[in-house]
Amino acid sequence: MKFPRHALAAVALLLATASNAAEPLKAEVIHWWTSGGESAAAKTLAEAYKAQGGIWVDTAVALGEQARSVAINRIAGGNPPTAAQFNTTQQFRDIVDQGLLNNVDAVAQRDGWDKFLPETVLSAIRVNGHYYAAPVNIHNMSWFWFSKAAFKKAGIAEEPKNFDELFAALDKLKAAGLVPLAHGGQPWQDGIVFTATLAHYGGRDLYLKIFRDRDPKAIQGEEFKKVLLAFKKLQSYTDKGSPGRNWNDATAMLISGRAGVQIMGDWAKGEFAQAKQEAGKDYGCAPGFGPKAPYIIQGDVMVFPKTDKPDQVKAQQLLASVITQPATQVAFSIKKGSIPIRTDVDVSKMDLCAQMGVAAMKDKSRQLGNGEIYITPDQNGALQDVLTSYWNRNIPVEKVQKDIVSALRN
Repeated sequence: MKFPRHALAAVALLLATASNAAEPLKAEVIHWWTSGGESAAAKTLAEAYKAQGGIWVDTAVALGEQARSVAINRIAGGNPPTAAQFNTTQQFRDIVDQGLLNNVDAVAQRDGWDKFLPETVLSAIRVNGHYYAAPVNIHNMSWFWFSKAAFKKAGIAEEPKNFDELFAALDKLKAAGLVPLAHGGQPWQDGIVFTATLAHYGGRDLYLKIFRDRDPKAIQGEEFKKVLLAFKKLQSYTDKGSPGRNWNDATAMLISGRAGVQIMGDWAKGEFAQAKQEAGKDYGCAPGFGPKAPYIIQGDVMVFPKTDKPDQVKAQQLLASVITQPATQVAFSIKKGSIPIRTDVDVSKMDLCAQMGVAAMKDKSRQLGNGEIYITPDQNGALQDVLTSYWNRNIPVEKVQKDIVSALRN
């Protein structure tokens, strides 16, 4: 039997339309999740996206600064990815202001982001009433990690509950021939140790005076001087191999029992998980000292470069929706070491440290923004330069105070 030519053309058109309709939405994602735990976490996002009809094209670039640079260059060069990872800070504000990002208002409004996101996260992703990023997780950048094996070898019976006890533990670790403080001597890691010292040694009020208010009187005051001296004292407990070390290599020193303490974000927990170590059994964790210790909110987001291609806009919106769904949030956080952005998820399967983080987040009086929420990337870069110079060289603390006033000047 022969079909009329016009009928064959109609069937071909229908088949082509059906094929196009069924074609999965492809999303190229630039990110810097390259360590073992991070890669495992990224895979959970890719699998969740695939389960809902998408194809995740992975473009992993080591180091956050490098990955952001690649993303921005691609956007500026007219070859943007579908999405790119940034931190929950002002890092992407410039490309918002330049009109280089699509918003995901439709997803945010439909899914009610403003009902479950903390204010510090909302203030970072919502610019002039529009949502320009999908939050992936909540990190606390200033956790204290303790190797149970190293503590046992050094005769330390209890994990420290304040800075005085922390210094006492570091002394015992040093006396036992272990590396007291496992640290990667990179500017951003120096900044994490400074932030932890300011928040947990200096306290919440001083933290806000320095970062939010950039108050010259507070920066040059005696209380802040004590914070800087405590920060410098921590450097004396690091080993000669510290300069240039990656953060996950420092975590590996705790996993092997070679070192006793690390001050690092909760993404370190992903490395412990990869090594099959268990919180409370093989390692200890503290998001600060005391039941009211500040919980410093940081995290990751995905931004969506400007495009008018319908399939890419759909891919962006699907990705924003998938990332923020409860099941994705829990699966990702278990691998990554973070906690979910949502308060309406079941975290019963998450570990001891995550449970601490979730409990802390329920107390709004403990929530504190990461310093980069309050200062611009340029100010942050200038501050990091001052802190790293002080960490590595013998510089009078009074000069450091003056240099920080200059670094944070508006």
